Amino acid sequence: MASHRRPKQPSRARVTVLTATAAAAVALTSQAAHADPKPTKSEVKAKVDKLYHEAEAATEKYNGAKEQQDKLKKQADALQDKVARGQDELNTLRGELGSLATAQYRSGGLDPSVQLLLSSDPDSFLDQASALDQLTAKQAESLQKIQAKQRTLAQQRKEAQGKLTDLADVRETLGKSKTKFQGKLAEAQKLLNTLTAAERAKMAADDERASRAAGERVTLGGNGSGGSGGSGGQVADLGNEAPASALGAAALQAASTRVGKPYVRAATGPDSFDCSGLTQWAYAQAGAQITRTTYTQINQGTRIARSQLKPGDLVFFSNTTHVGLYAGNNTVLHAPYPGTNVRYESMSTIGSFQAAVRI
Repeated sequence: MASHRRPKQPSRARVTVLTATAAAAVALTSQAAHADPKPTKSEVKAKVDKLYHEAEAATEKYNGAKEQQDKLKKQADALQDKVARGQDELNTLRGELGSLATAQYRSGGLDPSVQLLLSSDPDSFLDQASALDQLTAKQAESLQKIQAKQRTLAQQRKEAQGKLTDLADVRETLGKSKTKFQGKLAEAQKLLNTLTAAERAKMAADDERASRAAGERVTLGGNGSGGSGGSGGQVADLGNEAPASALGAAALQAASTRVGKPYVRAATGPDSFDCSGLTQWAYAQAGAQITRTTYTQINQGTRIARSQLKPGDLVFFSNTTHVGLYAGNNTVLHAPYPGTNVRYESMSTIGSFQAAVRI
């Protein structure tokens, strides 16, 4: 005969666990329902572009601080060398003064008139006294030299210490700028990682197509700037605008040989560049030395209006955080941002026009 047992009632503890689990599941479902939707590819692209611009601004500040650091270090080293040489000269002067004092001591400490009375050879004594006067005069001259050298050394030490203090401040700025652009680039990469590999590939392809708004359809015009390069055989339609000078033409020609070289932050060539590194390198090849950063390059040469642009002129964008060389037909040759190569690009797709300068 089968036995009929009443089912065991769940314990209070088990009921509590089950209730809590159910509540957590409901909460998670609710959170998922209200979670921010995954950003679209276009939203990611916009945010990444913004971060790249911010990273480039930090990179230019880094470049400026690096240039200043190198200059200050040279100045501080030169001053410290001067101080070392001056200390050697001071030690020599002190040695000479010591020799004079020894000579005086050996001549005796008696009053000269008493020495004359006691001398068995007055003529010889007078000769010695004359030499002693000359010795005293030389001693006074040595003292003056020592005092002057001590003042100079004190000033040089003060100046050297000031340079070293400035150097420490610049190194701190350098570190902050480096941390900032590295953070921006890491944030951009994190955003890109939210896309699938296929989406990232399509974004890169779209970007490349947009950057060739100037080209791949006709051969170059007659401005003599060159222009075909290593970025997929890119050929830019640069029209027939003549450079304003042989210097500008030579700089643009040099830059055109770098098409296809990768953008690398703080790089100045010849195999990788950031934006101002490319312009500085190009003008150096043409025989002109310009400064390192966008913030200083914009103050060189002659400021011109956008309507006056000629091939070889420097063009600045986005609050002076980016620079390229005008190549003709509303096109700029530049090093855009991380992950891209030196290329020709329509000015309309780079950013907001800031200023133009003719070197």
